[in-house]
Order: sequence, then structure tokens, then C-alpha cells
Amino acid sequence: MKLALCQIDAVIGDFDGNVDRIVAAARVAASSPTPPDLVVFPEMSLCGYPPMDLLDQPSFADRDEAAFRRLQKALPRGVAVAVGHIGRNRSGLGRPLRNTLSVVLDGEVAFEQAKTLLPTYDVFDEARYFEPASERRVWRHRGVAIGFAICEDLWRETAPVPGMRYPVDPPRELLDAGADLIVVPSASPFQLDKSALRVGLCSDLARTGSVPVAYCNMAGADDSLVFDGRSFLVDRSGRLVALGGFGEGVLVVDTDETAGEAAIAAFPDRWEEAERVLVEGIRGYMRKCGFKKAHLGLSGGIDSALVAVLAAKAIGPENLTCIAMPSRFSSAGSIDDSVELAAKLGCRLETIPIEGPFSSFLATMEPHFAGLPFGLTEENLQARVRGDILMAWSNKFDSMLLTTGNKSELAVGYCTLYGDMCGAIAPIGDLLKTEVFALCESVYAREGLLPRAIIDKPPSAELRPNQLDQDSLPPYELLDAVLRLYIEDDLAVDAIVARGFDEALVRRVVTMTARAEYKRRQAAPVVKVSPRAFGMGRRMPIARVVCEAGPR
Repeated sequence: MKLALCQIDAVIGDFDGNVDRIVAAARVAASSPTPPDLVVFPEMSLCGYPPMDLLDQPSFADRDEAAFRRLQKALPRGVAVAVGHIGRNRSGLGRPLRNTLSVVLDGEVAFEQAKTLLPTYDVFDEARYFEPASERRVWRHRGVAIGFAICEDLWRETAPVPGMRYPVDPPRELLDAGADLIVVPSASPFQLDKSALRVGLCSDLARTGSVPVAYCNMAGADDSLVFDGRSFLVDRSGRLVALGGFGEGVLVVDTDETAGEAAIAAFPDRWEEAERVLVEGIRGYMRKCGFKKAHLGLSGGIDSALVAVLAAKAIGPENLTCIAMPSRFSSAGSIDDSVELAAKLGCRLETIPIEGPFSSFLATMEPHFAGLPFGLTEENLQARVRGDILMAWSNKFDSMLLTTGNKSELAVGYCTLYGDMCGAIAPIGDLLKTEVFALCESVYAREGLLPRAIIDKPPSAELRPNQLDQDSLPPYELLDAVLRLYIEDDLAVDAIVARGFDEALVRRVVTMTARAEYKRRQAAPVVKVSPRAFGMGRRMPIARVVCEAGPR
């Protein structure tokens, strides 16, 4: 059977635009000299994913239903088209809506299947809105029994999702119902190395049932989430036959093909893929929020340098302004490195020294601070002066401010509220500092865009003489290793110590992370690339006791 797997960038709530995108892609597929037997679109592609509490508004589901009726009439005849949308629960029991896939053929709904397993972990909260399917059926089309497993329906008990145990196994039920082919319409957000995980799950299913499995994934960015596309087909032996590209596109596959010598065996380089995702995260967020220009504070350090590179690629250097804000503590090297980077990128660089406003603040507070040593207060004042300048630029020029903090800083609170935390989105806020270095090394090796001096210099906020990050923090190699186990793997203090880490270090890191929760609650959304990012996927109380052994 020939399939066209359509990776579209559905915009949340843009029903007319999403209908146009679906119809355009379906018409292109249907106009092929050998049209596909089935055109597949991702989960919830008619309303965009995830719509979250928009689903609580009755008018939202009404608009989705009206758009689906328009879509029925507009789709090309003679080809079956599977589309994800909001369905109604007609049973009268449970929640009124369902996450539904409908197959439209010649203007009629030929088949309908609702999602069975509704995820309630990480960034997902579908059980809040939808009623699960009570049955799973196959659809016979052109002699083939097709079973649809909608996204999470594939991630059954064997999937490595901490804490998830499902009472049913939809793919196995589809196999028991006689499915010859499994199709997976999905809205699966990117995370590092996830392509291999998706393919592995489908390969296991293919081998179990001796059936080919086709996976169709969403593209584009919505808030913190980036959907990478990367649709694929595995044959009945579980071998990868075809792997789609990043972003929007159509992957045409034939389930009768089997993997041979020419089959795709390699997944994209993890850091090149991470760069694509971060670039798309900036581009998609800006486009869907209505911004055409962006700016950031360029310090001469590695974090702001990386964000500048990503932003220039996302929106073009002509739409990016970098602002250097030197202080009495800024090194000549940092200023020179900023100038060199802006020249390499071809973006605008403005220099606005902060000595004037900083001195004014010190003079204003001097009667109250007299006799007290220079310390964190004065360091934060510098950061907040810079934040004011960057926000003023945003207001005056309708430019979106990109904040440049990384995950390590956000974790332990090594950042200043209303200072360097100002901004609309944090492109690298889900990269640990060691991962920032790894990505920068990748960019440098491929393109040489980053001055070598920026990568090699010891990290410093330059808010006091000869300051280094390591004066206040453990070495990043140790800090990041503990943070990964604590935040991403959810391990408690004793479990982390059992991995060979010093107990005092672990307790210090866990305490710092807990005490910085109030900052993260006010932080810009991050572009998610890890299994557990700060934001809606990790919800912790601000006012709490830091348990001696830590949360398990």
C-alpha cells in the first residue's frame, strides 16, 4: 500500500489556515502520477496541538467541527485522507470530547477512531479534556486491514515512560483484530535522541505482528514544544525503510517495500538536530506571536553568543539586533569578542554602556547602604539595569527579547529576576551548560561562526572583579551530572549519592534547585529538548520543605 505521510505545521486555533494546509498537501499527493492509497496527517492537525484549556471553551470544539465539515467537501476525491481533529463523545458518559482520527473518502467519513491512551505526564494532560476510546477497530481499504494507533496508543507498557502503566495495549488489540498495517498519526515533541526511540517502538511492534508500521508526525513549534516531523516507515521485520526530513514535508512510502542495502540506517547528528530544533523554536514562536524582529544582550560569553547564532539563522541577521552593555567590570576581550561575533553573523550591534545608570543607582542607595560591602545586591543591580535597557528596546522598536540563560543557571538560581531573566522565550533554557559547550563545538566545527575565544574562555558573569561562575557553583561537569539525575531522572538524594557523588554536593545542588523555584515560575518559556524541561512539564510548589532525602 502506498502512503503519503504529511508533516504539516498546524497553528493552534487557525482552523481556516489548517484546512488550507491539509487540503493543499492532500491535493499535491493526489495529483501524483501514481496517487497514494492513503494520505495521513498528524494527530489533532485540524486545531493544532496542544490546544490545552482552549478545549474548555465550547466554541473551540464547535469551530473545529465546522472546519472538519468544510474539509470534507474540499478534499480531493478518489483518495482516502486520515485527519486528526476534535471528536464528540456521543456515548453520554464521561468527558464530552475525544481526540479523534477520521478517514475521509469522497466527501464521506469512511472510518473513525478515537485515541485510547491519554497521556498525563510531562507536558501532556489529555485526560483533563478527552474521553478515551472504548474500542479499537481496523479499517479495510483496498484489501488491507489498517489499524490506527494515535500517538500515545503506541507508547504502551513497554515504552520507557517513568511511572506510566497502562491497563490496555492498543497495538496488540489491533493486531488481534487482524491488522495488516499499523498507522501512527502523532504529535510527538522533539527531545534529544527521540527519533531512535520512536523507531525502536515501531520496530518492536512490527516484529511482534509481522506488519509494517508507518509513523506520521507533526512539524513546527508551539510555545515550548517543537515538532520535528521525521515521519518514517518500518517494514514487517522491523527494519527502517524510510525516514522523513526535519520540519514540514511529505514522505511517500510503499509498505510493500522492504529494507535493503539502500535503506536509511543513520539518524541525524544529535547536535545538528538540536540546532535545527532551537532555530525552529525561535522562528515558530516569533511568527505565531506576530514578531518580525528580535534582540538580545550580547555579553561576549558563550550563552548569549549561541543564542545570537540561533536567532540569526531563525529570522535572518537583518532582523536581529545584538546589544552590548559593558560595565566597569567588562573585560576588553568580551567586548572584542562581541564585535567579532556580530561581524561574522552580519547582524546589527549596538553598544550601550551601563556605567551611568549603575552609578546613579549606587548614589541613590548610598545613604542606605553606607558601610556595607559591595556584594550580590550591586551585582544584581547591573543585571537589572541591563534588563531595563533590553525591555526599553523591545517596547520602542516592537522587537522580541530573547533571554540567554541555560538550564544549569535556571536550576540553581544563578540568574537575576527582572535582569538577565527578562525576555519572551529562552532558546537554550533546556540545555545544561555542558550541553551548551557541546552544541557550540558542533557549530564551530561545521561553520566556524563562533569566535574560538568565546568557547575557550572560563564562564563569567563579569559583575565583579575577576569573577568566575565556579566561584559560586560546583564545576559544571559535576553540577550538570547531578542536575540530570535529579531533574530529568527524578532521583532522590540518596539514589544520586549511590551513583558515586559526594553527598554534600548533592544536597547543596538539590537545595539550590528547590530554593530557585520562585524564579523559574516567573521565567520565560524554554524550548524543550530534554526529557524534562522547566515549565509546564515540571510543576513544583514554591513554598515547601526541602525533604532531607529529596523527592523520589
